[in-house]
Amino acid sequence: MNTKIKVLIIDDDKVFCQLLNKGLARLGYQAHTAHNAEQALSIEDQPDVILLDMRLGEESGLGLIPGLQLKYPEAKIVMVTGYANLATAVTAVKKGASNYIAKPVDVKDIHAIIQECLFDGEDKIIDKALIPEQSPSLKRLEWEHIHRVLEENDGNISHTAQKLGMHRRTLQRKLKKHAP
Repeated sequence: MNTKIKVLIIDDDKVFCQLLNKGLARLGYQAHTAHNAEQALSIEDQPDVILLDMRLGEESGLGLIPGLQLKYPEAKIVMVTGYANLATAVTAVKKGASNYIAKPVDVKDIHAIIQECLFDGEDKIIDKALIPEQSPSLKRLEWEHIHRVLEENDGNISHTAQKLGMHRRTLQRKLKKHAP
């Protein structure tokens, strides 16, 4: 069993956190949950693996990676997201994530990723099997482009709107929508 492996789950979806926490506990992991950046950085127990959601309410999980690396330097960070695309996967890895997995995901998938991160000896760059291989729709491509430009501007909505040539309020409405 994995009784000594500590996992920190950072996701704003409380039900997802609770289910994943219970599932990991059944597998012998010691799991903690956090629903925002402040809670995540207040955990005193040093995790071995951090499961980080890409979107934490209005915050970006990508922006939290440097703070997590400072607070928990030995932890492997795995991005878990319902907004999977190659651009965000590359950005996550460049910022320090060890791996990347797309939702929907179950406890077996998370267990496999944790084992891979901790016991395969090398971090994966990107496991393309974990990113859906569908031809994206025009709305999906627009959504990805908006989020890529937003990441390039460190989450600054005004600068992003200016670069995209759209009104800030229009951009805010688009950002509130889930990925198509």
